[in-house]
Formats: sequence, C-alpha cells, structure tokens
Amino acid sequence: MAMEKQYNHQIAQQECQDRWQQEKIYQLSADDKRPLYSIDTPPPTVSGSLHIGHVFSYTQTDIIARFKRFDGFGVFYPFGFDDNGLPTERFVEKKNNVKAHNLKRSEFISLCLKETIEVEKQFEQLWQSLGLSADFSKPYSTISATTQKLSQESFIYLFQKGHIYRKNEPALYCTTCHTSVAQAELDDAQKESFFNDIAFTGPNGEKLIIGTTRPELLPACVALLYNPQDSRYAHLKGKQATVPLFGYQVPIISDELVDPEKGTGLVMCCTFGDKTDIIWFKKYNLPYRQMLTAQGVFAPQAGIIAGKNVTQAREVILAALKEQGLLLKQQSIVHTVNIHERCKKEIEYIALPQWFLRILDHKQKFIDLAHKINWYPDYMKSRYINWVENLSWDWCLSRQRFFGIPFPVWHCNKCKAILLPPIEALPIDPQETPYPGSPCPTCGSTDISPDTDVMDTWNTSSITPYICAQLYKPTQDPFKATQFLPMSMRPQAHDIIRTWAFYTIVKTWFHNNTIPWKDIVISGHVLASSKEKLSKSKENSPFEPNTLLAQYPADVIRYWTASATLGTDIAFSDTPFKLGNRLITKMWNAYRFIQMFIEQNPVTLTDVPSDDNLGLINKWLLDRATTTFATYHNYFEKHEFKLALDTIEQFFWHDFCDNYLELIKDQLFKKERYDASQIKATAHTLYAVGMRMLQWFAPYMPYITETIYQDLYKTDIKISSLHQTSFGMVQQPQHDESATNAMNTVLELIANVRKLKTEQKLSLGTELATLIVKTDEALYPTFKALETILQGVTRAQLIDYTTADLINGLEEKDSKWYMTINLTKTAS
Repeated sequence: MAMEKQYNHQIAQQECQDRWQQEKIYQLSADDKRPLYSIDTPPPTVSGSLHIGHVFSYTQTDIIARFKRFDGFGVFYPFGFDDNGLPTERFVEKKNNVKAHNLKRSEFISLCLKETIEVEKQFEQLWQSLGLSADFSKPYSTISATTQKLSQESFIYLFQKGHIYRKNEPALYCTTCHTSVAQAELDDAQKESFFNDIAFTGPNGEKLIIGTTRPELLPACVALLYNPQDSRYAHLKGKQATVPLFGYQVPIISDELVDPEKGTGLVMCCTFGDKTDIIWFKKYNLPYRQMLTAQGVFAPQAGIIAGKNVTQAREVILAALKEQGLLLKQQSIVHTVNIHERCKKEIEYIALPQWFLRILDHKQKFIDLAHKINWYPDYMKSRYINWVENLSWDWCLSRQRFFGIPFPVWHCNKCKAILLPPIEALPIDPQETPYPGSPCPTCGSTDISPDTDVMDTWNTSSITPYICAQLYKPTQDPFKATQFLPMSMRPQAHDIIRTWAFYTIVKTWFHNNTIPWKDIVISGHVLASSKEKLSKSKENSPFEPNTLLAQYPADVIRYWTASATLGTDIAFSDTPFKLGNRLITKMWNAYRFIQMFIEQNPVTLTDVPSDDNLGLINKWLLDRATTTFATYHNYFEKHEFKLALDTIEQFFWHDFCDNYLELIKDQLFKKERYDASQIKATAHTLYAVGMRMLQWFAPYMPYITETIYQDLYKTDIKISSLHQTSFGMVQQPQHDESATNAMNTVLELIANVRKLKTEQKLSLGTELATLIVKTDEALYPTFKALETILQGVTRAQLIDYTTADLINGLEEKDSKWYMTINLTKTAS
C-alpha cells in the first residue's frame, strides 16, 4: 500500500487505536510463555480532569512497557484508578455543591461512586488517545468490592499478627479536612508569627516568663519545663505555677529536651502544641486537657475562647494578657510549621481512638529492604532512607471521612473486645451490617458498636502489588502469590516516595517477607513558569491534555515526555513539541523514500545478501545500526529513555538521512550506472535498517511507526502489529569495524565538499567539473570502489587523487567549478 504524500495523524491514530483494541494487542494471558515483566502502575487520583503533568509521567511508563515487549517479555501492564481518598470527596463536594457532613453517609457514597465512574471513563479515553499500551480490559478501582475485600483482608491478617493496634493516642489532625493524617501527608511551610513572652505566677508570687507562639493553648497547659542544667530555675523543681487568665496550677519539671538558649529557657507543655508536648505528656503521665475540638474550634471548657477558631482565640488571649499586664514582650518571627499537604492549613494534635501500624520498631529493616531494590535514578534512594530515619510516629491508618474503605471491626461496649468478621464475609461495612457473630464471643453482650472510621487511602494503595496479582491470575490467593512477587517495576513520582513507595515496601514485607518490586523508576514533575509543580488544585496547567491533542499528534506529545532526564523536574516548554513535529515529518519522508526504492527493487527481510555483495557503505550502515542498538538497549536497561532517544535520533538524522540516503540516492534515480547486485544489497540494507529503526522509535512514537509498518512491512513479516514483533526478529548484530573506519574518511570528504559549497552559497546540487582529493595511497582502492557513488553525492564529473598537500578550495573557471580537498584522516 503506497504511503500518502503527507502523514495524517488524526486518521492514523484512530486506525491504530481500533486495530489495537480489536486485536487485543496489549492483553496478556497468565499462560504466556515469555518471561513476565509486571508493572505496578500508579492509579491516578479521581478528582477531576488530568493535567499535562500526568501525561508526562504516565507516558514515560508506557515507553518502558513498550520497550520491554520488543525485548521479548510478556508485559503485564494493568491500569487502575485511585478513587477512595479525600481528593475524590472534595471533587464530588465541589462539583455538586454539597458537603458530605450534610448528607447521609450512604447518599454521599452513592454520589461519589456515580461521579468516579464518569471521570474514569474520561481518563481511560485520554490514556488510549495518547497511545498507552496498558491492558484496559482489566482496570481496577481502589473503592471496588474486590479491592475493599483485599484491603480489609490485609488489615485482619496484620492485626492478627500483632502489627496493628488501636489506641486513644495523640494524632496529627487537620481541622479543615476533619480527619487525622499520617506524618507522610505533611508539608513544611514558612509562616509569619509572634514569639510572645507571657508571665505565669510562681510558688512565691514571682513572675515566671515563658515564650510561645501558641498563646491560645494556655487553657491546655499541663506543665512548665526547664533544662536541669539551667541554674536560673533549679529552685523551682517539684513546685507549681499558676496559669495566667485561667488560674489553675501546673507542675514545674526539669527535662533535657528544653533548650536553655531558646527564649527564656522556660517552656509550657500543652495538650497538644507540637511533638515535644506529646513526648512530655507520655513521659510524665500528664493530664489531657482537650481544648481544641475536631471541628477546629475551642471547647466550652476553654472559657473566654470557647467556640472560637485558632486565629480568633489567639487574638482574644493576647488582648486579655495585655489588659492584665501579663504579655511582657512580642517579637515578630518567621518559623516553620507543619501543614496538611492537601489543604495547606496548619496541622493540630488531637487525641482520638485510632488504628496504627507498627513501623517504628522496624525502621532499620525498611532501610535494608531499600538496598535490595534497584533505584532509578540511584540518588532517589537517599530520599527514602532520610525519610525512614526521621520517622517519629507509627503509621496512623484511621481517617474520619465518608468515602473510603471501612475497618472491618465492631467493638463490644461491655468488655471492650475487638470483634472481626470471618474472611469469607468480606467486604463488609460495619455501619451497614450487624456483627455477624453476635453476641460478643468474649462476654456474651449484645451491646456492640461498629467502628466508624475508614482507612487511610495509602493503606489501600500500598497493596497494589496484591491487586495486580489478583488481576493477573484471578484464581490465586494474592497474598500467597509468591511467584508474582516481587513485581518487575514500580514507576512513580519523587514526591510520593515517602508515602506510596514506603508504605508498599512496609506492607509487602509484613505480608510476604519480601520486596514489592525489583526496580523503582522515579519521574520528575512538570513545572509551571512559577517553578511550581503542575497541579489540578493550583490550576496552573498551561495546557489541558485534550487541547494539546487537538494541536499536536500524540506521538509529538510523547516525544516531549521523553525529553526530560529521569527523576528531574522540567519547566513546560513548547520547544520539544516543535522538534517532535520535525522528526515525524522527516520520518515520514524517509520511509516514503524507502518504499519508493523497494517498489523498484523488491526485497524481503529474509533475502539477505552475502558479505561480498554488501559493499562498504552498506557494511558501514549495518555496523553503525548494530552499535546504535547496543547503546540504545543499554540505556533502556537503566530506564534512561531520554539518552536512548538521543542515541537513535543521532543515528537517524546524521548517519541515515544526512549520509546514507544521500549516498544511495543516485542508485534510485540513475540505476543504469550501478551493478544490479549492488542495488539489491542496498535495497535490502535500506529495508532492514528501516525496520530496525521502526522498532527503536516505536516505544516513543507508536502511531507513526505502526502506520509505516502496516504500509511497508506487514505483508512481508506477516505479524498483525509492529508492537507484536520483537527485537530478536530483526536486530541482528552485523559488525564491521574496518568498514566504519574507512567510511569515516569518505564521510569527511563529503562533509568538506558540502562545507565549501555552503560557504560559497551554492546549492549542494551544484556540479563540479573536477574534484581533486589528497589522501593516503592506501585509501585509493576504497575511493575507487565508491567512485560512482561519490560522483553522485558530490556532483563531480571527474574525481582525481593525489598524495600532494592541497588547500581546501573551490573556484570557478569558464563557468565551471573546480574543488580541491585535503583529507586529514587515514585508514585504520
């Protein structure tokens, strides 16, 4: 089938999508005999539309997946949707102008399910438009019944093994999102504030000055502390102080954690202002004075600040202290505070009955596991290790949300027993279903209450290898799928190393005493002009993916995604899009030339000429193709897809188009000057290298390569799709170092001819009456053998050779051009 004069990407993309879907090109059976390459694909959060940052990272994963197929692997590439988290709740609330707290729980969950199904269809359509080769026949959802069962099953297993416990424990809490959060969900932010010197009353009426940025926590104060080495306060040990405005007394304690150089060296402990407060609260068994409620306002027992939020309460307290002369000094400061990564509001600490997974006892083990995983790029492992080393909390699994996976737990209100359902009853919602084993098996009571919390969304995302195992072979128990684990690769961005990567490593070790994947490949982010990560919530994406798809071929967008170094953030720019467009145009024209040459000189891939008939130029190209593929393959083994792309582009533009096509063009248009066996050898080399290059570029540009394959190679190869072929079929090593060394001198000659013509502002097609070349006598046979080709490419009517030194020059005599070239390279 003749290739059109111009490539129509809209038609080509639709035809390819239809073919891939109808022929199930990317589906993998568990019975496939090829070695398995499994990908733990990130499920995108269902919280509205996708932005170009998603396209960036997900396409990079697809590039690797496609390479692995060509490399002979059976690629298991599932796709999921993360739709049970707080972002999904916020999306549904905003879209429908509702608040979850104002609806029945079941009503809100139904609304979430309806909205997520619609969004997931849009996501899937976009991914298919971009050419993602995932198996969309096996999607998963983190809120589906199957996933809920796995997540609840994981909880029960780990609880029974003693890894999970429940405790009324101070926890990180977001009063804006109305839920507890994990340490991994915190960001640091610089905030302007005041350091306030406040006077407490000591045992003998003396003023005891403490410095604080949280004066609103005065009614929650439970102790004053000083460093035991601080002689200023040694006389206060074991005594008490009176809290200003509120009039009750608290103990004065010495503790090494107090910094005597900070502020006055005397600090108050409140329940709770920060992590140190919690340490002292536990260490000295201090009372819990809960003043701040889960709704973010102060409780009735907080007196003058009851019902006020933190900002309002701070103003009231400071005004009252000033009025009574107890605010002695204020100093403006900028300090670092913890904020919730979702809403960017300051975090608080509230004691709640929560579920925790024990991780602090195993920190060294989790570091050891990291060393068993291949990190790409390697330096990203240090981010993981730093995170683990600085962990100070067990993983809080509880969330006070609506749309999530419920804990499969009931509580006996009489004996406080924790009641679990049988595994076969999962998935189950305790708020919708009575305890199936009622009455309580411990005490016989029927006074049983359901657990009302839901699981942290990472508690589900952390079992994606088990979700994938069940998708791969539905008949197996995923927690016993030892042959499936570890998976081959986890692709993800660097900002979720501390969450998704860490938590998955934790869960897989707890369940199967192994690592979850062999490789973890870390992508960067796309930055807006403000150097911020592109984000749906920030609305700083300059182009929507569908808008880009209307402007550019999908292959061009994919080319852009491969232009970034692994793990590195890049600022959005349209320059790679222009380069990608240029490459597509050049590829189409190059393959149209190949088709024209092959139509006049038919060959097949199996019709291989002998080495004696190949000739120097073809041997050189095959040697360069072999070397290029080896470099390309080596880069891909390290997941360095950008460097692999740079390698094949260099070959395509320079070796193939600039040099080889120009050298052989004369054989097409002036066939009578060449031997038939020489033309046949050239036709085969052109055809074979063309097929090799299609495979090289296919992971990056699946549409144009598939379209060219259908037009030019399918009839010969007899395989339905380019993406079902393997490197082993056509990437045959053909080394000839001597041919390449000789060709380097030939190419130097051609480059000099082009340069001199360009300097004289002449067309490269300008004919030369004579071309005189100075070169080593040992190279005469090489040049003589190629003389007809050299005459064609240099447009020289006569080529003469000399060993005498010449000066590179071009002059016109009697309307004819004469050129002299002094070659510097010699034969190896």
